[in-house]
Amino acid sequence: MPRITLSGGSVNKAYRPHLDNQHRYQIYFGGAGSGKSVFLATRCVLDTLAGRNTLIVRQVARTLKSSCWNEVLKAVDRLGLRRFFAVSKTDHTLTARNNGAQILFAGLDDAEKIKSLTPRRGVLTDVWMEEATECAYADFKQLDKRLRGPSRHVKRLTLSFNPVSRDHWIYKEFFSIWQDRRNYAESPQVSILKTTYKDNRFLSPDDRRALEEEKDPYFYQVYTLGNWGVLAPVIFTNWRVEALPEPVPGETRLGLDFGFAADPCGFLLLRYERKARRIWVMEEKLEKGLTNMDLAALLRPYAAFGSIACDSAEPKSIQELLSLGLPVHPVRKGPDSIQHGIQWLRQQEIILSPACPGLRAELAAYQWQRDKDGAVLPRPRDRDNHLIDALRYALEGDMDRRLAHTGSKRALGL
Repeated sequence: MPRITLSGGSVNKAYRPHLDNQHRYQIYFGGAGSGKSVFLATRCVLDTLAGRNTLIVRQVARTLKSSCWNEVLKAVDRLGLRRFFAVSKTDHTLTARNNGAQILFAGLDDAEKIKSLTPRRGVLTDVWMEEATECAYADFKQLDKRLRGPSRHVKRLTLSFNPVSRDHWIYKEFFSIWQDRRNYAESPQVSILKTTYKDNRFLSPDDRRALEEEKDPYFYQVYTLGNWGVLAPVIFTNWRVEALPEPVPGETRLGLDFGFAADPCGFLLLRYERKARRIWVMEEKLEKGLTNMDLAALLRPYAAFGSIACDSAEPKSIQELLSLGLPVHPVRKGPDSIQHGIQWLRQQEIILSPACPGLRAELAAYQWQRDKDGAVLPRPRDRDNHLIDALRYALEGDMDRRLAHTGSKRALGL
C-alpha cells in the first residue's frame, strides 16, 4: 500500500475517529451538507488501497453516476491517488493497482446484477448503502448475507442517509441504542454517528445560510437539524430517549395492560413530575404467553413501589393478582377516556430510558386513523399500543378530568 499522509484538515473532525471503524453495522445519518458522503467516499478509496473490496449501492442504478461514482472519483483526485487506480467507466469499477481490490457500484433495482457482482480478488468486505432510507429492509438483509467468506478484514455494512420518519425500518432495526441529544452511540456490533452542516468545515457560507433559513418545519428538522422527522399522522412527537438522572425526580407510577397470546402484557415503571409536566419512563416489560401466576412473579419485585393501575376490562385477572399478593387496582374508564388520555399525554414531556425499546417503538409508530379519503380522524389506530395503554393507566390519577373532551379534532390538536 502506498504511504498516504492525510493533512489535519482533509477530513472533518467529527469523522476522523471513524476512518478505522471496525463495527459490523455502521450508521452515518443527519442533516444535509454534513459531509457524510464525502467522508465515506474518502474512506472507501483508502480502504481499497488497504485491500478491502467495497460494493456501493443506491436504490436506483441511474442515480449512482451523479452521486457515489462522482464522489469516489473526486476523492481519488483530491487525495492525489489517480495513478494508483484503474478506472473503468464502462462497468463502473475502480481497481487498486497495488493489490487488485475493487470498488463496485450497483443499483438495487437491478437484482440480477447484484447477485452476479463479485470482486476480481477475494470477497466483498464492505457494503455501503447510500441514501439507505430509500432501500427496503429485504435489500438490507440480502446485502448483509453477501458479506461472507474468508478475509483478513472485518466485514462491514455501512448505511448513510438523512432521517425520515421514526417508523422506518432503519430506526426500528438499529436505534434501540440511541439517545436523543447525543451525536454518537455504539454497541459491540453497531455504531451510529449523527452529524449536521455544523460539522462540515468545507461548506460555503451560502450553503449554511440556506439550511439555517429553511422555513418548512419538516425539512428544517430533517435537513437542517438532522433529526428524525414526522411524515405520517403520528400522535406523539413530544418524547425523546436519554440516560435518566440519578435519582430520577418525581413520584413513582406503575401501569399494566393485560394480554396473553396474540397481544403481550405491557408493564411500565415511571416517575412523574407534576409541576414540570415531565414523565420519566424507567423500566418496561412486554411479554406474551404469561399466565396470571407468571405475571405475578414478573411484577412482584415492583410491588414495593406502590399500587399497579390495570385495565378494568379484566376484573378476573385483577382479582387473581390480588389473591397472589400483588397491589393492583382497576383504572376508571369513562366516556372518551382514550382520547382524553392521549390529549393529556401530548401536553407532557416524555423522557424514555434507553432500557425501554418497546415503548420507543410504539410511540414512534402510533398514528391517528384515516377515513376512506385519507383524512385524519380523531381516533388512534388500535394496534401496537400495549405499553402506551400501560402509560395511560399509570397516570390516570394525575389527569385532570375537567380537561376531558368528546374527541374533537381541535381538542386533540388535529
